[in-house]
Amino acid sequence: MGGTLLLDCEDVAWFRDQPEAARGAAAALGRRIGLGEHRTAQLVLAVAELATNLTKHAADGSVLLRVLRNRDVAGVEVVVVDGGPGMTDVTAALRDGMSSVGTLGIGLGSVQRLSDRFEIHSSPGLGTVQLARFWPHPLHSSLRGEAMVGGITRPIGGEDVCGDAWAARADNDPPVVPPASERIDRASEVVRAPDWSTLTAARTKYPRPQHSPTPTERAERPGAGRRSELVRGAAAGPGQGILVMSCDGLGHGPMAAMASQAAVQAFRTGSARTPEQAMEEVHRALRGTRGAAVAVARLEPDGRALFCGIGNISAAVVTADSRANLLSHPGIVGHQMRQLRTYEHRLPAHAILVMHSDGLSERWKPGDLAALLHHPPALIATSLLRQAGTRRDDASVVIAKGAW
Repeated sequence: MGGTLLLDCEDVAWFRDQPEAARGAAAALGRRIGLGEHRTAQLVLAVAELATNLTKHAADGSVLLRVLRNRDVAGVEVVVVDGGPGMTDVTAALRDGMSSVGTLGIGLGSVQRLSDRFEIHSSPGLGTVQLARFWPHPLHSSLRGEAMVGGITRPIGGEDVCGDAWAARADNDPPVVPPASERIDRASEVVRAPDWSTLTAARTKYPRPQHSPTPTERAERPGAGRRSELVRGAAAGPGQGILVMSCDGLGHGPMAAMASQAAVQAFRTGSARTPEQAMEEVHRALRGTRGAAVAVARLEPDGRALFCGIGNISAAVVTADSRANLLSHPGIVGHQMRQLRTYEHRLPAHAILVMHSDGLSERWKPGDLAALLHHPPALIATSLLRQAGTRRDDASVVIAKGAW
């Protein structure tokens, strides 16, 4: 996996029915991270088109602005999600002059031209997810290809910060630390608390389970965990591996966010090469916090995956027609953590790794993702959050997708 593109991601602000606020935040964000005056103006135009389209065409739409960065450059990603009515012909919708409400219909076509990467998935009757990325120009050579790992977080209604987090790193890469001038000061942002109905599955067909399933219950489900094997003293394989972490700080609000961000910091700056080593580093970092549920996976070039989880983080290896759940064990990282157990799994060709917090129901099926597997991980994650998200907790999804 040498040369794999990995991007650190920071979800900054969600907007619902606030096109002017989204435009203003996009302008401020572009200037803050050094996107450049011309490129920032293009970002603002795209955000205006996308936000306006939501008010004209969509139901329960929201816009997310966030920062992407690697060691060389920072950019802005715009994620747009809605709950319907969806598009019957996406290709036609991207052509200039197409409109269902009598406007010029140039919005999506212009966004596609202005952005460095534009992805869209739409299902009639269910809704649409769009993703647009804006990097400084000329485009840096380190940005070739698609990121192997992507995810999304959203806080419980009424909170501006999320107690869930995710992160990914190559096991031999130095951490990505943004310059002080680019760091987001959330305390200085004045954003009205958004309505999370579109991402908390107000209409979802996946009701919240009445209880959290135990590891035994997960293993008994059809196809769940059958190809996983317990590995004692698991060692990293040859070559570069990718470590992926999902974290759910206990509860929600600022204290949960403090725990999850401490976990992310320890994970990004640690020297671990295996999931167990990473869990130990995170466990030490979370002492003094309220603790968290944490899961860590290591993905290797030959299709071998190692997985270690503590607490209620759901993880599965998914193909277009199968789902193999991975086992987590009870405990609280930072407080009560039993002996760690690592499981080995072989990744089928074209499979993805899905990890999510209990802010999502586990009742989604492989077929729900089958039509999404050719899209970038961030778009798959957003679609799953829209489908399976619940309304009573912070939520996060992280997806890993590679050529194993």
